[in-house]
Amino acid sequence: MKAQYCAYADHGYDPEGMASLFTEDAIWDGGDFGRYEGVSAIKAFFAGISDDIVFAIHPVMNPLIKVDGDTANAKWWLIMWCTMLVDGAKEARWFAAEYDDNLVKRDGRWLFSSIKVEGKFFAPQASGWADQTG
Repeated sequence: MKAQYCAYADHGYDPEGMASLFTEDAIWDGGDFGRYEGVSAIKAFFAGISDDIVFAIHPVMNPLIKVDGDTANAKWWLIMWCTMLVDGAKEARWFAAEYDDNLVKRDGRWLFSSIKVEGKFFAPQASGWADQTG
């Protein structure tokens, strides 16, 4: 589930794909990136974010997953490499964050009911990959 989320994010933040992973009343709380309630708002956010983040790789690691019947909680670490447009210029950046995901199983399929992204830092790479990507 999280791997599919990351794959959609790494391919232009595919808004249709991303939206398909959430319940209708889901919440995506990205801290400084904003809080979006409902699958329509989440889809709209992902439809626009690729205008700012033109390249990204979302490796997630150290999963802690607890399943309780038809609900689950999963925590992950993210260390993301990305290229961002800053005042029209491409800039290589590092982003580190913790994900805290809540999931529900509906009609035999797991969906996100909420994702909280707690950013630890979002910093420019001194000499990076911005000219080689996106």
